[in-house]
Amino acid sequence: MRFRKAMSCAFVLCAAMFASAACAAYPERPIHIVNYVAPGGLMDVTSRKFISVAAKYTDATFVVENVTGAGGLVGLGHVLQQPADGYTVFAPTTAVVNKVLSSKKNEDEMIWSMEWVAMLMRDPECVIGAAEGEFNTFEKVVADAKAKNGTQLWSGPAPGGNDHVLATKVWRIVGMKAKWVPYKSGPEAMMGTLSGQSVAYVGNPADMAGRPGYKILALCRGERLPQFPDAPTFKELGYEGLENEIMWRGFAIRKGAPEEAYAWWEELNKKVAADPEWKEYLERDGIDVVDWGREKFTAQVRNDVENVRLALREAGMIK
Repeated sequence: MRFRKAMSCAFVLCAAMFASAACAAYPERPIHIVNYVAPGGLMDVTSRKFISVAAKYTDATFVVENVTGAGGLVGLGHVLQQPADGYTVFAPTTAVVNKVLSSKKNEDEMIWSMEWVAMLMRDPECVIGAAEGEFNTFEKVVADAKAKNGTQLWSGPAPGGNDHVLATKVWRIVGMKAKWVPYKSGPEAMMGTLSGQSVAYVGNPADMAGRPGYKILALCRGERLPQFPDAPTFKELGYEGLENEIMWRGFAIRKGAPEEAYAWWEELNKKVAADPEWKEYLERDGIDVVDWGREKFTAQVRNDVENVRLALREAGMIK
């Protein structure tokens, strides 16, 4: 009996020592970060900047890959084909969740087979117009939309994307009708608004950087941004329920990886989020820095799924 008890204690001790060693070991080889956009794209630039700041807090080696195609589905599929060991990390944005749903892919296989380990930022959505145009206030846009009863045009990137989803929610809450005109890219869609082809563009404040002639007509945020003090919030304009419409960027790892890998990423995100260089880099464009781990990030994704599903139904893109 004494021998069996002693062996049991030894086993527990060994297990604890092994767990500790494993925890200390991650990462013990290069971590591959998979971007779904081409080099120079938004998430590519973001993940590379994150790595450069993270180098202050870890000796880990990162290898950035760009696996593009199908609005993020190719990159996500590539990650899901890799071993669940924590060494292949996906770098998604809100747009990838939208793409899974609008493409009618299997939600459980593509979204809930991932652990959403680190949400880096909240980039508020907004409605942008031509500063010197006929519709340079949101009130004028609404009045024109109601007069045209469904023929007014709004522009943005691909149908079913984050900006399209936000537009349909705005129309529902405001009580107006309009049509979505998709362009190949955000800059092309913005030019459509500046040239008068559409009355409004849906995007983020950072989209206006280096592009004169635009103004924010209405902002999805609880308070005005210090960087854009003249831009009213939807709430100030009398519309509730649009305070938390954002584009997020973050990191996700395939489920089944070691717990220490998830915890390591959550901890690294907290360190980077508190770094002055990282905060200055993002906040200059009106982006809110966050350090959300699995619990809050997963809740955000669940909320996005519900919002997107509703918007796609309203747009007639899914049943």
